[in-house]
Amino acid sequence: MGFFVAQFLTGLASASSLFLVAAGLSIIFGVTRVVNFAHGSLYMIGAFIAYSVASRFGFWIAVPVAAVGAGALGWVMERTVLRHLYKAPELFQLVATFGLVLIIQDAALWLWGPTDLLGPRAPGLSGAIHILDEPIPTYDLFLIAVGLAVLGGVWWMFARTRFGVLVRAATEDREMLQALGVRPDRLFQVTFFIGAALAGLGGALEVPRQTVTLSMDLTIIAEAFVVVVIGGMGSVLGAFLAAVLIAELNAFGILIFPEITLVIAFVVMAVVLIVRPYGLLGKAPQGAHAAVEIQAPAKLGKYGRIGGGLLLVGLLILPLVGSEFAVVLMTDVLIFALMAAGLHFMMGTGGLISFGHAAFFGLGAYGAALLSSKLGFSMWLALAGAPVIAAIGAALIGLFAVRLSGVYLAMLTLAGAQILWSLGVQWQDLTGGDDGILGIWPADSVTGTTAFYYLCFGLSVIAIAAMMAAAGGRFGLLLRATRDNAPRARALGINVGKRRWAAIVIAGMAAGLAGGLYVFSKGSVFPSTLAIPRSVDALVMVLLGGLHAPAGPIIGAGVFTLLEDSLSRLDYWRALLGAFIVAIAISAPGGIGGALSNWVSRAQRQRS
Repeated sequence: MGFFVAQFLTGLASASSLFLVAAGLSIIFGVTRVVNFAHGSLYMIGAFIAYSVASRFGFWIAVPVAAVGAGALGWVMERTVLRHLYKAPELFQLVATFGLVLIIQDAALWLWGPTDLLGPRAPGLSGAIHILDEPIPTYDLFLIAVGLAVLGGVWWMFARTRFGVLVRAATEDREMLQALGVRPDRLFQVTFFIGAALAGLGGALEVPRQTVTLSMDLTIIAEAFVVVVIGGMGSVLGAFLAAVLIAELNAFGILIFPEITLVIAFVVMAVVLIVRPYGLLGKAPQGAHAAVEIQAPAKLGKYGRIGGGLLLVGLLILPLVGSEFAVVLMTDVLIFALMAAGLHFMMGTGGLISFGHAAFFGLGAYGAALLSSKLGFSMWLALAGAPVIAAIGAALIGLFAVRLSGVYLAMLTLAGAQILWSLGVQWQDLTGGDDGILGIWPADSVTGTTAFYYLCFGLSVIAIAAMMAAAGGRFGLLLRATRDNAPRARALGINVGKRRWAAIVIAGMAAGLAGGLYVFSKGSVFPSTLAIPRSVDALVMVLLGGLHAPAGPIIGAGVFTLLEDSLSRLDYWRALLGAFIVAIAISAPGGIGGALSNWVSRAQRQRS
């Protein structure tokens, strides 16, 4: 009995640490409606500040300093970047905060170096207390007390103070609050400071328990998002309950089935979203959807067609005039453009947000690799099977995803991708685990760099053109109707769920074909193909190019891949790439493609 009590208290201590981060993320979203992907960076910075201050002034001074420092950084982020994006689509806020992640990560690398840092013990709390003959670390009990104190403090602030009343009013009806004379910008500043300070506090309090590393940001942000979504976006109490649920399942799950700890949080999130689409304590958006006119799909236009023709000619003659390296690099661009085009069709035409597009890309890659290596299929059959396997996976995810929208839909797709990633890591007999599957090479007829390039060119152009035709035809128009006003579309007799499900399957097929081409271009596949960074890359490509620009995925994939390749030779290339992403998000919310289209339109009006 004592052992189980000790395990429960260990889980509760972990829950308290996770809750501090998730509470800040939930508060920020509840007031500003910003999905802050850089929240994990604030947690990481809090840990680094605490490490540095503790080495000179002691741990207990370092903790509040780290919280205030992270809060100040959050305030600066809001003032310099996010304040320009409150009226932009939520996805551009996400992309901008991802750019901030890259900038902050390189800043931390410059200040503290690449080496993992081992922090000090908490003075006075380094021992243990025996409960039912089991030793319980004193620091774990302290963390439990801190988590409960923060929960109580946040409840008091929201329920008993004027600031809390304003925050709740902003959550319910921001326009009415502004009409009453309350300045939302001031409210947002304070909210960001509080949320960031909680993240920094969580990072500082983790210093005695784990090493301080540059990977802390992405590790914690996935868990924090899971907790916030399970609890219900904007609900601090829900975040606390979800943190306890996830931490206790991890604490006891490791005793029964250790392998499941990699993915148990995402499995729970998927189940909760299927049963309760808005989380345990979340609420459905209030108010009816405003009636809108369904807009016709954007066209390339005269100059767009000319530019597209020139691009096709340039790609066709590239192997004749370019170096072998340029051909290999443009092969990657073509593959990623196809992957991004699938996500663009799903998001731009269907309004279906996905944080887990890597699931379909990875299914195609692993499907082609397994068909080739395990079953002895030819490259052509394996390549044909890749989009089919990905489509099956997309169809299964889509059955549950079509009931959701916005962030909740995005997180369900993320859960699907993470479940598949855990299978890729742990099912070693089939996938090879972290060693991957090697020796997957093209057929003899396309072994050369040029021949394989033309194969990728042909398949990518055909698939992208087919999706553009579908988006511009009757199917795309009906899909836009479900995107712009689902209730009105249902009243007109459109099967909204069926249309959305079909869009997810089409996107999955495109990404699966791209994954199949990718594995034959690289000769191998690893679990990283299914990991979160791959999904983020696809999302950034789509939004950089332009969510509603017909050529958006092509432009975005080309710019992102070429920038990443050219900047990666520099010492702090992530910061430069992040700065570029932030600049595009602020200056061109319609993406590069949208900005080009607006520039051409203005030039035509001036001439006329």
